[in-house]
Amino acid sequence: MKKLFTIDDVLIAFIAALGYGLGERIPKFFGCPELVCMVVSLAVGIALEQIMNKIAFSEVVQTKPTVRIVVYSAVIVAFLAAHYISIAWMGASMLDYLVQQLAFVIGIPILGFAVTMLIRAYRAQKIRERYGDGSAGYVFDVTNEDIEELNQQNQPIRDEYDSDCTVKTRTGVFVGEREDGTVTFAGIPYAKPPVGELRWKAPEPLPPSNEVFEAMHFGASPIQVEHRGLALKNHRQSEDCLSLNICVGEESEEQRKPVLVLFHHGDFTYGGSADPLLYGNSFVGAHPDVVFVSFNYRLGIFGFIDFTDVPGGEACPDALNLGLLDQIAALRWIKENITAFGGDPDRITVVGFESGAISISLLAASEQAKGLFQKAFVFFGSPELAFDTPEASRALAKSLLKETQTATMEKLLQLKAESLKDASQRLWLSMCAPTCDGTLIPADVHRAYEDGAASGIEFIFGIPSNERLVFRSFVGKRNYESFVLGRMADMLNHVEGSVAKELQEYIEAQAASSTEFEAESKLVEQWAALSIYFTAATLSEAGHNVRLLYWDEKPLIENLGSGTVDVAAVLLGNVGSSQMYGSVVNEDLSEVLQALLQKFLNGDALRLYPNEVKGVDTFDWEAFPHALHVSNGEMQLVEFPDEEALWEAMQAKQ
Repeated sequence: MKKLFTIDDVLIAFIAALGYGLGERIPKFFGCPELVCMVVSLAVGIALEQIMNKIAFSEVVQTKPTVRIVVYSAVIVAFLAAHYISIAWMGASMLDYLVQQLAFVIGIPILGFAVTMLIRAYRAQKIRERYGDGSAGYVFDVTNEDIEELNQQNQPIRDEYDSDCTVKTRTGVFVGEREDGTVTFAGIPYAKPPVGELRWKAPEPLPPSNEVFEAMHFGASPIQVEHRGLALKNHRQSEDCLSLNICVGEESEEQRKPVLVLFHHGDFTYGGSADPLLYGNSFVGAHPDVVFVSFNYRLGIFGFIDFTDVPGGEACPDALNLGLLDQIAALRWIKENITAFGGDPDRITVVGFESGAISISLLAASEQAKGLFQKAFVFFGSPELAFDTPEASRALAKSLLKETQTATMEKLLQLKAESLKDASQRLWLSMCAPTCDGTLIPADVHRAYEDGAASGIEFIFGIPSNERLVFRSFVGKRNYESFVLGRMADMLNHVEGSVAKELQEYIEAQAASSTEFEAESKLVEQWAALSIYFTAATLSEAGHNVRLLYWDEKPLIENLGSGTVDVAAVLLGNVGSSQMYGSVVNEDLSEVLQALLQKFLNGDALRLYPNEVKGVDTFDWEAFPHALHVSNGEMQLVEFPDEEALWEAMQAKQ
C-alpha cells in the first residue's frame, strides 16, 4: 500500500549528500583533524536532511505543482553548483556522497521491508501454531499473575500522591498512571453503583466530591454471559460496573483536544472496556492531541429486561433499556468533566463495534442523548439489529422468574448477583437487545432520522464481509448455530410474505452448493449488512454527512473471520492484542486509517494530500454512496448505488 521510497526521498538525498560531503570536505580543507571532520559531517548532514525532509513533505510543496517544481529545481541547481565548487576548490566530487545517500534511500527501506515481512511471518507462524485451523474460536492463555494484575482494585488515597498524574473532577480527584508517553486514568466511576435498591434502576449521578482516589486499575466488568472465546472471562465482574477509563497524551500543546469515546462490542450480553483489544494507549501515543475514553454499561438481564408483568415491577420502569441509559450517563459525565483532562466537550466522537455500534445508531435518534456527541463511527451496527420488542423483553422476565424460582420483584431484588449470573448463563439465547420503546428510543428510528432526530451528527458506517466467523469465534460453534436459527426465525417474522418467500428460495439455492445452515448463516450476515447500508442511505438522504467503509480484509486464519476484531485493532493500533485474537495488524493500513480517523475527529476533510502519510498518494474519501473498500491491505473507492447492488456484490463473494 505504501511506497518504500518516493521521488521526494531521492531529491532529499541530493541535499543530504551536500550536507555530509561539504560537512566533511570543508573542515578537512582547512586541516581539521579527522574526528572533527566526521562530527561536522554528521551534524551538518543530519540537520540539512531533516530540514529538507520537512520542506519536501510539507503540504504546500506536495499540493502545489509549481512550488514543487521550483523547490526541486533549486535542489538540483544547488547540488550541481556545490559539486562544481567542491571539485574546483577541494578536488572532491559530491557525486560519491550522492551515490552513498541514494544507496541509503533505496537500500534501507528495502531492508526494512524485508525485516518487517520476516517479523510478520514469524508472528503469523506463532499464531498458526497456537490456533491451528481456528475452528475452536478465540483461545486466551493467561497466567495467575496476569489475572491478579488485571483484577487489582483502586483504593482511596490518604497520603501523598503524584500531582503530575492527577485530575480534579466534580465527582472526585483521580490519580492516574504514566506509561510510554501517555497517562491513563482507569476505573473512574461515572454514576452511583447500581446495587441494592438501585438494581434495575436508571443510573443516578454521583454527588460532588473532593476525595482522592487511585485511577490505576480497571473497574469491574459488567456481570455477563461467559463463553470460551471471551478475553474477559478471568476479569472480576460486578453489578458495580459503571466506570470509565481515560487516556491522554503526556506531550501535547493543544488545550482543547477532540475526544474519542469507545462503545465496546459484545451482543449486549458480554464484553467490557478492560478487553486489551480496546485499549487506547497506542492510539493516543501516536496521536497525543486526542483524549480517549472507554466505559462499561450494564448487560444482559441487568441492562435489558421488562418487568411490567412482574408483581412489583412498576418500581423498575426503566429496566427495558438500562444499558442505553448507562451510556447516556457516561456521555453526560464525559461532557461535564472532560475539560479537566484536556478534552473539548463540544468535539466528542463516538466509535462503536457490533453492539456498541447498534447503541450509537439508537442514541443518535434519542432526545435524551441530544448534543452528547457530534460524530459517530458505527462499525457493524444499525437500528434494525436491535429489533427486540417489549413483548420479548417481558417474556425474558418471565423466564428469569422461572429460572430463579421467584414470583415477585421483591424476591428478585433479594437474589445475590451470583444467582442472577447463573440464570443469565442459561438464558443467553433469550437475552434482549435494546428496544425501540417509543420513549427513550423512537418506535421508528428511520422515520426519526428523516425528521431530523440525528441533526448535527456526522457518520461513518462500517460493513464487514466476514463478521459471522468473528462472532462464532467469540461464542463457540454450538451457540452460534442456535443464534443463527433464532435470528432466521426473527427475520422471517419481521418481513412480508413475498419477501419471506424470496429469502426461503435464496436459502434453497445456496444450500445446493453448501448446507442449509451455511446458507442461513450467510443470509443473516448479509441481512445485517443491508440494514447498515439502508441506515446510511436514510441519513444521507436526510442531509447528513455520511461515509461508508466496506471491510473485506482476508483473515490470517479463515475460521476466525475478519471484522470487528481486526478493525478495532487496526484503528487503535493494538498490535499485541491483535495477535492474541489470532491476527496480525497491517501497520501501513493502520497508519492510514488512523490518519483519516484523526481528521474525522478534528472535523477536517477526509482526504490525504500526497505523502501526508509518507508513501501514500492523494486520497479522498468521498461521501455516500461511495464506499472505502479495504481489501488485501489496499484501499480504493467504490460505489454501491443501492441495496440491490450491495446484495449482489456480497453474494458474488460467496
